Amino acid sequence: MKIGIKKILNAVVFITPNFGDSETVRYKLKSSKILFGILSYTLLIIFLTTIVLGITPLKNLVFHFDNQELKVQAEKTVELEAKIQFLTKELETIVSTNKKLKYAFLLATNDSLDTNSVPYDSLKYEPNKNLPYGGNLFYIFSRIVDKYLQDESVIANFFIKPSKGIIINEFNPQEGHFGIDFAVSAGSPISAAQGGLVIFADFTIDDGHKIIIQHKDFITVYKHCSSLTKDERDIVVQGELIGLSGNSGNNTTGPHLHFEIWKDGKPINPKEYFIK
Repeated sequence: MKIGIKKILNAVVFITPNFGDSETVRYKLKSSKILFGILSYTLLIIFLTTIVLGITPLKNLVFHFDNQELKVQAEKTVELEAKIQFLTKELETIVSTNKKLKYAFLLATNDSLDTNSVPYDSLKYEPNKNLPYGGNLFYIFSRIVDKYLQDESVIANFFIKPSKGIIINEFNPQEGHFGIDFAVSAGSPISAAQGGLVIFADFTIDDGHKIIIQHKDFITVYKHCSSLTKDERDIVVQGELIGLSGNSGNNTTGPHLHFEIWKDGKPINPKEYFIK
């Protein structure tokens, strides 16, 4: 037998207190009034609790609510997100640079460069160019070599020093030093030791601003520059300005130029190939 809600609300509840010898009194209450009283009392308690916790100091004891602390935490969160975005971009840049650097050495060591696409004959020193090294004496010397030797393999072995600085650190591959160091002040000119094609020109973590040039039979590497004046795929002439010396990168203790010459995937002593 089902009992409807209406019947429950209309039901009568009798309350008979027992106080010992006192006269017994019976109280008659409807169920609807009892439910209404309970609901009203509950809402009143909720309302009063909200007021007390909202406008009195008790809120700090219950919730430890501090607007200034929340503001500081929000600022730290925004700062942390900005740092994460910056580091993500830096990581992407490093990965991209490393890929280009590996590709540059792959070109050089595998001799995969199409030498017919580079006009090496036009990369010799020209006296009318405003270049920092050689002067007319070098021009005369190079013309004598062209005239009497007529051996491109010999001519291709001539390098000029990329810097006017003195050599302070020698070629020592056993100690992991695959080139020579020129002592120069920051901002000094750096020149292409031989004409060729720029296959890498970018910033690396260890070597700073670095440029690599592919020549006919060699590659040359210039490290720790403060800035570069050439981009990848640029064709440079022997003696042409390619950058300025500096102190960039982690593997350096002061302004200098680190210079390397590689052939067939192996480093060689640059001093043995310089024009005296």
